[in-house]
Amino acid sequence: MPVTSVEKDLDQLTITVIADFAAPVTRLWDAYMDPRQLERFWGPPSYPATFFRHDVAVGGRSVYRMTGPAGDEHWGCWEWTHVDAPRAFEVIDWFADESGAPNTGLPSVRANFAFEQTATGSRLTTVSRLDSLVQLEQLVSMGVLEGTREAMSQIDAVLADLAEFAASRAAEAQILSDTQVRVARVVRGTVEQVWRAHNDAELMKRWLLGPDGWTMPVCEIAADVGDSYRYVWEPDGGGEGFGFTGELLESEPPHRAVTSEAMIGMDFPPTRNELTLTPVQGGTLLSLVITYANAEMRDAVLATGMTDGMETSYARLEGLFEANVSV
Repeated sequence: MPVTSVEKDLDQLTITVIADFAAPVTRLWDAYMDPRQLERFWGPPSYPATFFRHDVAVGGRSVYRMTGPAGDEHWGCWEWTHVDAPRAFEVIDWFADESGAPNTGLPSVRANFAFEQTATGSRLTTVSRLDSLVQLEQLVSMGVLEGTREAMSQIDAVLADLAEFAASRAAEAQILSDTQVRVARVVRGTVEQVWRAHNDAELMKRWLLGPDGWTMPVCEIAADVGDSYRYVWEPDGGGEGFGFTGELLESEPPHRAVTSEAMIGMDFPPTRNELTLTPVQGGTLLSLVITYANAEMRDAVLATGMTDGMETSYARLEGLFEANVSV
């Protein structure tokens, strides 16, 4: 078990957990940066976690749900207050509802995660600070210490699974809920490059084409929050095309953008698309959480081969990076 020490300091109102791993610091760091990996160990085995949002930037938020054996759901939220890759990050962690709004009846925790290299791999020291002795004891009585030990005992298996999260893997879709899907891929490029690739119309026309045989004659970018965008694709040589339109709802360059999306000429409810870019070993983790109106719409879109088309586009983008195209 990786946890080597757990100390409760009643004077400082802290709980300190030290864990050692036979893996490099960058590998351990990435496990916390990537929601696909983090949700494999953030909750104990009987309360697995699902992350619906994970913004690795100061001011960002992460929203997660832990589901118990009886189907009971427990929500939490992080507010990111400090990021110093790959050495440390700090978050305020609170119990929440599914929107991320805090449950004020339960204690919030200011948690500092410090990563360091050791002779045999890496060490993670987590210091959780409470506001009062009552809060600290309340947290302990809820079984947090035991849950933390159980949760962190799962990290070794995640760290050993190098192939599952390698930059060479294609884009994959993961169903998060009845209405939400996360498409994730490590793109071999910097966060700044990948952000610009999503916000430069001429560049987008060169890579965001899906399968071969299509062109993108219309690419109208939404530059500011509240602006509308419009994308249209047509087959080479002419023929019937298709397109999407929507609004830029949130923008935090170069890490996060949220848009609505509706298919032009179709009477389907719009989706909400949350794009997050996170630097990881091997490039940039691109995570796109799509929220549909219902499960039927979700399944219908996935059945079109959407993920395969996205993979073709991302591979084409990497080709531009490798060819030293100015991005």
